[in-house]
Amino acid sequence: MPVDTAILTPVLDILDLLGVAVFALSGALLAAKERQTFVTMAFFALVTGVGGGTIRDLLIDAPVFWVADAWVAAICLGIAVLTWFTPTRWWDGKLLDYADGLGLTAYAVLGASKAMTYGIPPVPAVLMGIITGCVGGIIRDVVAGRPSIIMRPELYVTAAALSASLCVAGTMLQLPNYIVWTVATAAGYALRSGAIRWNLALPSYRSGKVGIGEN
Repeated sequence: MPVDTAILTPVLDILDLLGVAVFALSGALLAAKERQTFVTMAFFALVTGVGGGTIRDLLIDAPVFWVADAWVAAICLGIAVLTWFTPTRWWDGKLLDYADGLGLTAYAVLGASKAMTYGIPPVPAVLMGIITGCVGGIIRDVVAGRPSIIMRPELYVTAAALSASLCVAGTMLQLPNYIVWTVATAAGYALRSGAIRWNLALPSYRSGKVGIGEN
C-alpha cells in the first residue's frame, strides 16, 4: 500500500484543516439554531467536520485521518466552543455560504488527491473527492432531520465534482501539484460562488413523458 506521505504537504494540510473547520462550524451552527446542548453541538461539529473524510478513508483502506491526528478533533471541539459563546446572528447571511463553498471544494481536492495517492483509479478517485466534500453535510442534515442540500437543484455537488475532476486530470497529466490543487480549488469555488450569487442550478426533472406503467 502506498504510504500516506503525499498528503503531508503544507498546502494539503491547510486545505484539510480549513475544510474541517468550516464544516464543523456549519454543524455547530445547526445545533445552535435548534437550541441544543453543548454536547449535541460538539457532536454535530465533529460529525460534519470529519464525516466525508472518514467515509473516504474507509473506502480506500487508509487510516482514518482524524483518529491519527489529534488536532482534527481538537479543531472541531474548538469550533463548538466558539459557536457556543457567540450569537448565531454573527454567522447569518451569505458569508458562511461562501466559506462553506471554499471548504467544499478544498475538501474535494484533498479527497481526490489522497485517493490517487492510494492507487485509486481516476473515476473512483473523483467520486472520493465528491464524497469527502459532501458526505459530512449530508450526515449532518440526516441526523438533524432536515432536507439535505443534495435534494435541492443548486450547484453544490457539481462544484465538488468539478474540483475533484480537475485535480485528478491534472495529476494524470503530471502537472505540478501546487498548480493542480490551486486551479482545481479555485475553479470549483468560482462555480459554487456563482451559484450562491446568482442562484445557478441544474435543470430539475420535469414529468410529462410517458414512463413505465404510465398511461
